[in-house]
Amino acid sequence: MLSVLTGSRIAMSAPCGLIRTAARRFTRQSSAAAAPLCRRLLGPGSSNSFIRGNMSSKKQMDHLERTASNYRQNGLYPAQVCGIVTESETVKRLRIAVHPDFSFKAGQWVDFFIPGVEKVGGFSMCSSPGLLQREGVVELAIKYAKHPPAHWVHTVCAVGSRVAMRVGGDFYFDPLPSGPAVDLLLVAGGVGINPLYSILLHAADLLRLNQSSAGRRFNIGSAHLCYSAKNTQELLFKSSIVEKCGEFPNKFTCNFHVTQQRAGVEPHLQPFVKSGRITAEELQANVDPQRTLCYLCGPPPMTEAISKTLMDLGLPQDRILFEKWW
Repeated sequence: MLSVLTGSRIAMSAPCGLIRTAARRFTRQSSAAAAPLCRRLLGPGSSNSFIRGNMSSKKQMDHLERTASNYRQNGLYPAQVCGIVTESETVKRLRIAVHPDFSFKAGQWVDFFIPGVEKVGGFSMCSSPGLLQREGVVELAIKYAKHPPAHWVHTVCAVGSRVAMRVGGDFYFDPLPSGPAVDLLLVAGGVGINPLYSILLHAADLLRLNQSSAGRRFNIGSAHLCYSAKNTQELLFKSSIVEKCGEFPNKFTCNFHVTQQRAGVEPHLQPFVKSGRITAEELQANVDPQRTLCYLCGPPPMTEAISKTLMDLGLPQDRILFEKWW
């Protein structure tokens, strides 16, 4: 996503379009044929245990067990890394070319299968469905950790690395044309920004579609983002978020909350940065019980505290959607 690369350092890149074109040479596969297709694309080094063993061995299923009750697609699709961006000191963003049949909704995650790595990763997409439609790629922003899939991303993964992915998750924003009017309240903590950034980008795509088409209208009202991190260096996608607020000044607003900022704040971010945690006053200013739909993703204590505050402010529980398993 070119707009997201603003302010980031590109570590490696490759022509995603060429990889995408190559993927289109494969015939369309049914769900039953997804595993053989993955093995062909991933090459002779992969095995049946890569496709099936990760899903049957309990000692390998920490992510799969946590999300066992969540929706997930049947199809497991091959994919190839075609770009790597250093998003922050601890986060790398992967740009991944995917199979033509791959699809997802803004806010969803993927089961992330890596040849030679027994553990299955679980990572939220940080790109929009529109980018997938336009360029055939998705993006994942992954924080460094000792957990094998994240460790592989930061220490082994390179442009050209082949993986497989399966979409899952009940946490998504997918409005219908001419559906009920909705105001979005997006509340993120740390790398919990990933699915919310996907939702924000999707809302921007729908607003552009409204501008360009007289036939399809999406009732997107306002979107306010409350994003908390230790410092501005840890605020992922901050330049792109500010750009989106500038592109839709009557629709998008955001506040970046920093809790341990020691250095000065860059001038272009100063109007958006607040010291301290997200407050009840800010939430109240952006809650309309009849129109607001809140998406919340962050550490479990933050999720629980914000959810309680929102309900105390009169927002119905069924209008508070959260993702905290990560």
